Formats: sequence, structure tokens, C-alpha cells
Amino acid sequence: MKLMFASDIHGSLTATERVLDIFTRSGAEWLILLGDFLNHGPRNPLPEAYQPAEVASRLNAFSRHIVAVRGNCDSEVDQMLLDFPITAPWQQVLLPQQRLFLTHGHLYHPQHLPPLQADDVLVYGHTHLPVAERQGEIYCFNPGSISLPKGGNVPSYGMLAQGTLQVLPLMGGEPIAQVTISH
Repeated sequence: MKLMFASDIHGSLTATERVLDIFTRSGAEWLILLGDFLNHGPRNPLPEAYQPAEVASRLNAFSRHIVAVRGNCDSEVDQMLLDFPITAPWQQVLLPQQRLFLTHGHLYHPQHLPPLQADDVLVYGHTHLPVAERQGEIYCFNPGSISLPKGGNVPSYGMLAQGTLQVLPLMGGEPIAQVTISH
């Protein structure tokens, strides 16, 4: 199974269109969105092409292919604009050998883990920082932010294919980070 991950859209139409174009061409079965869909948040600047209603419309066209979790900037009003559920604080994807625990990252993160087993993967956003690494018995994966990257990073998204998780630059190029999760 091939999965694509994106986090922290924050209402950027430019970033949303780029992600949906990549998703369409990628062959991924699911687009996993890790929260902060429409609102830029009070501590963030306005992202490029801040158009939350149009972002909702574009995402709705892909609603049958989206698995999503709620971010700290998401609200009940946002859910009213979206045709796919976003109010769950976490979701799980079960792979043959392990579990992907999907969360935004403000409730569960590497310093505050949910109950996980060895080789499970914590998939989170929130920090806007790309991560793909093994930490102790688990893997941690953060695709970064497609709209407001931090730490000098470029906008990025994630992909899981053939047992490898990669963080990739939104505008193309070599992987920023990667880790192999299947043995």
C-alpha cells in the first residue's frame, strides 16, 4: 500500500493545489492529512494564497481518499466546510507488521507517546519540522508543513512506499529525511 501524508495546510490554496497534484500523480491509495486544515492560527503568519473556503472545496473533491485527524487550529466550523471527518484526535492504520498511529502532534508526540508497541510508527505534524527516524523501539515520522515550514526547512510532505517513509520537498527534489520501517 502506498500512502501520502500532508500536515499543516493552514488555509494555503497554493500548497493545497500542489499536494493534490502530487497525490493524483503518485499512485498513493490514501491521502493522510494530519490537521490544521483551514485556519492559519494566531501564532502563525498568513500563508501564501490564504483562501480557507477554496482549500475546503479542493480537499472535498478528494474526500473519498482522505483519512484525517484534528489539529489544534481546527474547529467545529471547519468541519462544517469539509466533506470528510476531521474531529478525531487520532486514527490508526494497520499494516501487516505494524501500526501507524496518526495524530496532529499537540496531544501525542515523541515526548508524550500514546500506547505503542515495538516497531509501531507515530505519525504526527504540528511542529512543522520534518522527521523520519527510529526512536528507541518505535519510529517517528513528521512530514513537516506544506505551507509554513519552520527551522529553515522547505515546504514538505510524506510518502510511504515499499516499507520506506520519506519526507519530500513539495517543489521536488531529493528526500529530506527517510527511514525504512519494514524488515
